[in-house]
Amino acid sequence: MNIRNAKPAKSSWEPIYRQVKLIPRERVVTYGELARMVRLRGGARVAGYAMAACPSGRGIPWHRVLGAGGRIRLREPVAQLQRRLLEGEGVQFTGNRVDMKAHAWNKRQNIIGHSKARKPSPAKRNSPAKRRSRASR
Repeated sequence: MNIRNAKPAKSSWEPIYRQVKLIPRERVVTYGELARMVRLRGGARVAGYAMAACPSGRGIPWHRVLGAGGRIRLREPVAQLQRRLLEGEGVQFTGNRVDMKAHAWNKRQNIIGHSKARKPSPAKRNSPAKRRSRASR
């Protein structure tokens, strides 16, 4: 059997495609982050295989998935297409990389609602410095 002609079971990539469909406009994720989101065995490399096998006509925004550091990892002419699609959505590039500080998607933002103000974690609320100051009262 030829490896190039081997196609993975369609259902094996479905969780990845569902997750990619959740990425909002003007936001991007890396292959590694996508793999962590769906707890994908094999990590970023397997996420890349899934995106390479992305079916057309299903509304999967494949162009919102990038390499580490916000780099486009595809070959030409598809790399230029990916860049144009991202720029069309308002994603800004610094040189040949996406500005990840401005455009990285945090899955929790979608659930919580883009709120920048977050409650401190319980560990920070009960830090050793605060416990000492309470004890000295």
